[in-house]
Amino acid sequence: MPPSTPPSTAIPTVPAGREQAVQQLPPDAQAAFRKFEAGGDAAALDPVILAILEDFIPVQRTKRLAELPDTTRLVEDLHLDSLAVAQVVFFTEDLFGVNITNEEIVLIRTLGDLRGFIQRKVASRGAP
Repeated sequence: MPPSTPPSTAIPTVPAGREQAVQQLPPDAQAAFRKFEAGGDAAALDPVILAILEDFIPVQRTKRLAELPDTTRLVEDLHLDSLAVAQVVFFTEDLFGVNITNEEIVLIRTLGDLRGFIQRKVASRGAP
């Protein structure tokens, strides 16, 4: 019988379908995602949310997303178009195993809206 890892030292694993998505994130976002998977704290997902968004913003900025206020508008300020929004949604759905409806998407206007929405959506799916 192969040795098993004691529960207290088990490394959280991501289901195979999501592992590829996790690998596309920068190291700090990967670490935040794995921390979330281990403990279920959706508030710890900010680096993940910002990394997802960072990949789909079409213009260079002088400030990092983490330095921008929550009132930063996704379309007007970050220049996300409908394709970029769709890509963010698809990636988010795949990574977190959630479904996001069109009705929910149209309510997300700012960086703060996006952060709060994803945290609530992920928290409502229950602990991983």
